[in-house]
Formats: sequence, C-alpha cells, structure tokens
Amino acid sequence: MPVLAASDLDRTLIYSSAALDLTMPDARAPRLLCVEVHESRPLSYMTETAARLLTELADSAVFVPVTTRTRKQYQRISLPGPQPVYAICANGGHLLVDGVSDGDWHRRVTERLAGECAPLAEVREHLLRTADPLWLRKERVAEDLFAYLVVERELLPQEWVKELAAWAEGRGWTVSVQGRKLYAVPKPLTKSAAVREVVRRTGADLVLGAGDSLLDADLLLAADRGWRPGHGELADADWTAPGVCPLPERGVLAGERILREFTRSSRAPR
Repeated sequence: MPVLAASDLDRTLIYSSAALDLTMPDARAPRLLCVEVHESRPLSYMTETAARLLTELADSAVFVPVTTRTRKQYQRISLPGPQPVYAICANGGHLLVDGVSDGDWHRRVTERLAGECAPLAEVREHLLRTADPLWLRKERVAEDLFAYLVVERELLPQEWVKELAAWAEGRGWTVSVQGRKLYAVPKPLTKSAAVREVVRRTGADLVLGAGDSLLDADLLLAADRGWRPGHGELADADWTAPGVCPLPERGVLAGERILREFTRSSRAPR
C-alpha cells in the first residue's frame, strides 16, 4: 500500500527571497535552487538538499503538491524530481491528474459551494466596500472560487480582519492572512477533501502532511502524521493537534526538515 505525502508549497516547501529567513553567516548559508521564475525573474527557492530529498521521496511515496495557488500560478513552479501525477490547486477546487484538471471533481466542488455558502459576488462586494485604499494594493478572484487582497501588512488593521472574519463566518466563509495576502475562502473548499479523493484513488494507507497557514490546518488534521514550520499563521497561534509535530526550523530550512521527515516516515517499517 503506498504512502501519500501531501504538502503545501509556499512558505512550507518553497520560499520567496523575503521568506528564506537565513540567519546564519553568509559563508554557512545553504546552497539554493530556484524553482519558480515569473516575468523573467527568479521568485521561489528551496535548498539543494531539499531538492535532492524531494527527488528521492518519489521512491517511497506518492508526492502531492497542495496549494491555494491557481492552476496558472502552480504551473510556473518547476519542482525537482518526477512530475507529480496528482496536484491540488485553488485550495482543493482543482484536482490535477497528469497536469489536467479533473472535470468531475471540479463540478462536485462547485455544486457543494453553491449549496452551502454565500456567493462569491457577495463576499467580493463586501471586501471592496470595506477595505481601505490606504492599505489595499490589489484585489483578485482565483478560479471563480475565492477572493484575496494584496495589502500593506503593516498598515492592515487587525480589528478590521476580526470583523471581516466574523462577517464571513455567518456566510460559510473563512478568512486567512498569509504574508501580504488576505484570503476569503468558502469553508467547504478544503485541501483535505481533495487529499481524501487522492487517497481513495491511490489506496494509500499512510498520509503525511505539512503546511504553515490556517488554510493548511484541515490538511494536517486529515493526515496520519503532520509537520508545521516554526513560522506562519499556525506557529503564531501556537496551533497543534495529535499527530502534528511543530518544528523549530523557520524559513527555507523548515522545508528541508519537512522533506527529511517525509522521507524517514515513508521508509519506516509499517
């Protein structure tokens, strides 16, 4: 029976230059591999050791990238090792199989959202009406499934975030702040639901998971064993759960540690 290793990408396995958190002297810094280029500029990295571990992981587990990114944003990433057969985009809204979205899965997701949540248009209108141009930089809709704002984080009022979260809660939506982005996502749109579908298709009997944000909490809860970095929303909230290991490592070295744990756990006797 296969092992399934499902991991968030941004600030879990891959890191922008601003999120690397390299605190050691330059001479001792790890060698980095660029895994994403956007508009002809390098954007995301992992350590060369992490790249090697991810390549080796294919020998002992089914690796599944799980991301809130849109399909287009995900396809900019060139991860080392074999191309994953399964990938989860748009927070579970799209299940890619050999790079192509599974139409049946996407229809099931959209039907559930239509029946259980306030419409995207209502949430988007509220965001635009209440956001302050002082700190709002961009507003985007992802895959016609959820919305997010790009903000000046240091100017973003926490009271506004709390009021937005309370407003969204009553409409079946959740709010998450990750770096300079504030996400409004329907509650039924989860990474864990898509991971369970991959488990059903692969017959995996052990699920490993990793993630750093509140949008990853359901993924970690659905895994048999999980890890979270020493940074991010979950670390800031001191969040943990049975079977979830909080790691001390922060930044790009946390991604390397997660892949070590994936490799060790997938090779251990069961």
